[in-house]
Amino acid sequence: MGMRAKFRPLMVVSREDPQPERALSVCVPCTTTIKGGSYEVALPRVKWMPGSEAGVANVLGIEAVEHHRFERRAGRFDAAVLAAVRERIAWMLELS
Repeated sequence: MGMRAKFRPLMVVSREDPQPERALSVCVPCTTTIKGGSYEVALPRVKWMPGSEAGVANVLGIEAVEHHRFERRAGRFDAAVLAAVRERIAWMLELS
């Protein structure tokens, strides 16, 4: 995502669907630029995030990404982290 010369990690938050109607996944960008806002979810330090700093999932950056744009799977967050991000998305969209 973003500039070609820079690695932009994303968290896929859409449900797994073996036969989707379209080759899209709903994703949230992960960043080490922390602004401390209500639309950020703290992420544990993982080896695939750039730098040595703490990171956040920025739910304001939610978007659908075509599968061919994914370069590789870097890893997986724990189910609790994914649940926290999905809860924040639901809050943002006033679904909860």
